[in-house]
Amino acid sequence: MSSSVSDSGIRTFQARGGRMSKGSREGLTRLWPTYGIGLQDTPLDFGEIHDLEGVTPPSNVILEVGFGMGHATTEMAQADPNSLILAVDVHSAGISALMRMCEREGITNVRVIQADAVKVIENMIPTDSLSGFRLYFPDPWPKARHQKRRFVRPDLTELVTTRLRTGGTFHAATDWQDYADQMLEVLEATPGLKNQYDGFAPRPKWRPMTAFERRGLKRGHNISDLIFVKE
Repeated sequence: MSSSVSDSGIRTFQARGGRMSKGSREGLTRLWPTYGIGLQDTPLDFGEIHDLEGVTPPSNVILEVGFGMGHATTEMAQADPNSLILAVDVHSAGISALMRMCEREGITNVRVIQADAVKVIENMIPTDSLSGFRLYFPDPWPKARHQKRRFVRPDLTELVTTRLRTGGTFHAATDWQDYADQMLEVLEATPGLKNQYDGFAPRPKWRPMTAFERRGLKRGHNISDLIFVKE
């Protein structure tokens, strides 16, 4: 039996503890049946989970890994109503916040998966199916001994590329310069991906400002965007 990327046991995320408010717990329980998708070991049928009227299956499916409290995700979903956004994270408070914002704003084109993103990509995302992959301000794992946990590494970028359709976009952003340099090196070397710029991309106006980005700017960090397309 061939091994999978997730078999390595190297987690790309860090679990966070802390108590959830009563409202967060209530929202998580009440809204999960509407917005949540459980981890499974078979590929998703995007048409079955997409309820935009007259669009089955969706014309575009975008996978977003790590969304914090969900503000940027909801903004992008509202700006792109004909795309289905699959938002993956492990933290319950952020998941509850995103679902409550979707309910409040009447957003129907977001679905949430609470799971290790690597397992989601391996098991639930069909080959050649994604129009976009978003990785905004992932955990930088700044200590040298932890950098093996960074998401942008050759085995994972190659895995993501197999799930992108031709013309699909891999868009990453970070405020850690050494991680940005690593991202550029790894993505440049990933078979099938082509950089859309000479090095780093200018900051896209359509990418909303995130809380992590604001924090990075406050610390004096440069923001780096990388935009690659599957050929």
